Amino acid sequence: MTTALRRLALGAYVPARTARWPDVSRLFVVGDDFGWSIDDDRDRLSATARRLGYEVAPATWARFAERQAVFHHDHFSALQPRWLESSLLLGLSYFHGRPGTPGYPEFDRAYETLKRHAQRIDRVQVTHAEMHELVVGAGIDPAKVHRIPIGVDLENFALVDRDRRSRARAELGIPQSAFVVGSFVKDGVGLGSGDEPKLVKGPDVLVAVLARLREGIPELHVLVTGPARGYVRRELESRGIAHRHTVLGTRSELGRAYHALDVSLVASRQEGGPKSVLESLAAGAPLVTTRVGQAPELVVDGENGLLADVDDVEALRAAVARIHADASLAEGLRAAGRLTAEANADERLDGRWASLLDGFVEKGPQRVD
Repeated sequence: MTTALRRLALGAYVPARTARWPDVSRLFVVGDDFGWSIDDDRDRLSATARRLGYEVAPATWARFAERQAVFHHDHFSALQPRWLESSLLLGLSYFHGRPGTPGYPEFDRAYETLKRHAQRIDRVQVTHAEMHELVVGAGIDPAKVHRIPIGVDLENFALVDRDRRSRARAELGIPQSAFVVGSFVKDGVGLGSGDEPKLVKGPDVLVAVLARLREGIPELHVLVTGPARGYVRRELESRGIAHRHTVLGTRSELGRAYHALDVSLVASRQEGGPKSVLESLAAGAPLVTTRVGQAPELVVDGENGLLADVDDVEALRAAVARIHADASLAEGLRAAGRLTAEANADERLDGRWASLLDGFVEKGPQRVD
């Protein structure tokens, strides 16, 4: 069945099936169907809501339902007429997108839409202070804005040990003796080859840091994961920096990839998370990150990770070099980082999500219909 026919069938079936549902008795959690980060957010919030006793309806039904509740992790999609003009209660995550960012007019458009429809929005999740201030500044009732970090599913991100490190490198074809720096942030435009850099993610900064590190660390090897890494791969190749790129199919595979790392490096300029902050801490990959997104609210510099200012290539280089030179520092970061990850595991955040969902979706006896 084609997509158009499937939508036509759902458009006929869903209203009849859901007509007798009590108002706001079901939660729809909508992703972007790209099979990447936003869909992972969808799946994990759906699991959280079920743990909390809410009924989660199929996401594909949302656009045809009425008087229920829908939550989007992609505010660019949520702030569209089909949702703004619907009868659904509307919740969304506002992860990133600072208005006025050069080269990103969509950030301005989204923020202007948020301001125009501030009274229409029923719940907003933000992950850090900057976005909290931005969203409240758009006119959203502060009581509707909930600061909830992007957590981590510890089941898929076990703490590294010597055997796990060795196995991960063998599986990925990385020399056991290499000093491995990982970049697990998608930093190319789109989901294709990613030859055009997504500059808010700092791929140019990343490459500059790695080029300077290679001067002092001859055994440097870089591991990059995920789609749209073409720009970084091309730049590393042109500089003769040894690297491996892999696209991983599952969260557990991603967790094992962290085990191959000596350092996890985040060079972003803007972020909602990134997810790699808590993933790195959970898996025991010593973290070096810019002060971006939720990182400054989770990382204590020198205790569970190392922080640098945005665009500070030298500070990022020096932080990685410190870990390379100091095994005891690396071990201390691993131990403290794991504790931070455990404190922000998905289940530990249930209370914050319960606060957001309270009054947004009604609980009731579990129904099969």
